Amino acid sequence: MQFPITPADIVAARRRIAGIAQPTPLELSRPLSALIGAEVWLKLELAQVTGSFKLRGAANALRQLPPGTRIVACSAGNHALGIAHAAAMTGHAATLVVPATASPAKIAALRRYPVELILHGDGYAAAEAEALRLAATNGWQFVSPYNDPAVIAGQGTLAIEVWEELPAADTVIVAVGGGGLASGVGIWAKALNPRIWVIGVQAAASAAMAAALRAGKVVPAPDEPTLADGLAGGIDPETITLPILQQTLDEMVLVDEAAIARAMRWLLDEHHLIAEGSAAVPLAALLEGQIGDPRGRRIVALICGRNVASATLQQIVMAG
Repeated sequence: MQFPITPADIVAARRRIAGIAQPTPLELSRPLSALIGAEVWLKLELAQVTGSFKLRGAANALRQLPPGTRIVACSAGNHALGIAHAAAMTGHAATLVVPATASPAKIAALRRYPVELILHGDGYAAAEAEALRLAATNGWQFVSPYNDPAVIAGQGTLAIEVWEELPAADTVIVAVGGGGLASGVGIWAKALNPRIWVIGVQAAASAAMAAALRAGKVVPAPDEPTLADGLAGGIDPETITLPILQQTLDEMVLVDEAAIARAMRWLLDEHHLIAEGSAAVPLAALLEGQIGDPRGRRIVALICGRNVASATLQQIVMAG
């Protein structure tokens, strides 16, 4: 398999982001293991600085840009936080375009950084269009949250940590939005062992990548409100992640909103951990029995972020 990102790029990214992104814990979930009859480990990327894996890709991209380069990025929140934190560490100036409907928790966190924050539009597509316009008008460097080799390589560093700690892992379950994380993880996993089972999970309410995988190209797809707001929105018709996922994903699973909410409550009840909806989708797929026959497997579920508004979390807990 030929990819625009190699395992060597991911190893280089790990060295590059040291001191900005931090290694995160890998924890055996005894309650989930007992429930489904498999050995299930949780990669707690929700413990990452900024509360999300997105810092890894942002740091790798910015580390490779010359000093003085002005950055512009768009995001549902977590990529913007990653860019903001990395820019503060590298000295780059950054303009971040975020939907006005983004999580209040993510917007509040962004306001703590010395960046220009623009709230624009009611979804990811509008924010991306504005960020691209600003890049073209001003000559700024656009850093995509997923359609960028440096970003993908940075996200792949998460997979290095998984297999260093758990070399016998044979299944990894990863949330999919634009596919940057799944691409980086898939490239690393398949390089280690082509028989490793890589499963993507997306919210059914906004499943552009799932639709693209079915059609073999990017096609129009519903984009409804979802608890997994970090996975929502469309994808670039020329994205490099689609051909990567076509070769590295063994399965793509869709989960509904009720399942996402149940997974968030389950993680809070059983592990006393707070995960945002986007991070809970791998757990939702496991709890709902949507991962084929997991018995006897050694599974790693990537719990990739914690940035959920307290009001949203309260509603989910009360509904349960």
